[in-house]
Amino acid sequence: MKRLSMLAGGLLMISAVFTSCRDTNEKEVIVKEVEVEKKAETPEEAGDKEGILERTAKEVDKEINKEIDEEIEKIGDDN
Repeated sequence: MKRLSMLAGGLLMISAVFTSCRDTNEKEVIVKEVEVEKKAETPEEAGDKEGILERTAKEVDKEINKEIDEEIEKIGDDN
């Protein structure tokens, strides 16, 4: 039994020595820079990228501005 454990320990040490000294392959990283031209967006395309909250907020702003304008006209110009 002692001989078997010595043999197993020796094999373990030899395998550890050979696997730890292995050379690793270095990978070369190549980075390429690319210029991208972007065409100008039309107002319709810009509106498509807005979310539901932005579109809803714009509609609410329009309604509130209309109400404010109506109240101003009701008050009139006292000058």
